[in-house]
Amino acid sequence: MSEYVRPPIDPPVFRDAQVYVINYGDRWGRAGPPGESYSVTSNLERFAPLHTVAEALVDYLASTFDVTRCEGIELAGAIEHPRDDVVRAVRLAPADARAASLTFVFTSFPSVVVLAGAVQEFRFPDCGCDACDESWNTQAEEMEWQGLAVAAGNFSESIKIGRKPWVDSSRPFLTAGFRGREHTTHRADEGSRATMST
Repeated sequence: MSEYVRPPIDPPVFRDAQVYVINYGDRWGRAGPPGESYSVTSNLERFAPLHTVAEALVDYLASTFDVTRCEGIELAGAIEHPRDDVVRAVRLAPADARAASLTFVFTSFPSVVVLAGAVQEFRFPDCGCDACDESWNTQAEEMEWQGLAVAAGNFSESIKIGRKPWVDSSRPFLTAGFRGREHTTHRADEGSRATMST
């Protein structure tokens, strides 16, 4: 099995009013973000490389694992909070019924939402506001990590059937270079959106 390789990216460069390059992901230091940076989203084009990375990840997973690739904006209907800026959605449905599908939803923000299992939803970027100061590179790394982790079988879930069905899930996470494992419990929604088989 070949290894996933991120495609070459020529990221856009943005400058502040003093013509200094804005170093997204490391702007605020210990002082933290200024109050006026909350709920402000500037230079959103900095996240455009996420679409390129997501497409490369989809292509890699589709060529490496036993999955069926489907495409259509209607596949974004499983997003927890519906969006009106969806431009594309691609689902990789594993041949193994015990495995989970991965759905990559591309938005005009630009961002990528990845759905896995019955309830898991990962947003890249998670917020995108100036205060959060997310960089495309860190977000791409986390998206690659999550997509590859689900495909490799490092995501699990169990559905508890009853009057009020619940979904227990366990997944690895990577945040700012820190790796860990998260366990969550959610009310079950209809359907199931988690490993792929080679």
